[in-house]
Amino acid sequence: MVRVPLTPEQIEAGRRLGALLRETRAGRDPVAVAHSAGISPETLRKIEMGRLPSPGFGTVVGLCAALGLPLDTAAGVWLGEPAH
Repeated sequence: MVRVPLTPEQIEAGRRLGALLRETRAGRDPVAVAHSAGISPETLRKIEMGRLPSPGFGTVVGLCAALGLPLDTAAGVWLGEPAH
């Protein structure tokens, strides 16, 4: 199956989400957060840096749970709404 390229808006949404996750993680160990979310530390790093702008829903849910971040806050940031 051929994947349709992301639009510039989707790439920017991914950057916003990555920044929110990085900010929420703050001083917590990225390896521990990644493992708690069920992903690799490299995947977490790529998401936080905006290099993986369209992570899977399960990945986002896992990260939100690991960080104590409400999923609706993450969704709002993805959609361009200001974080609460």
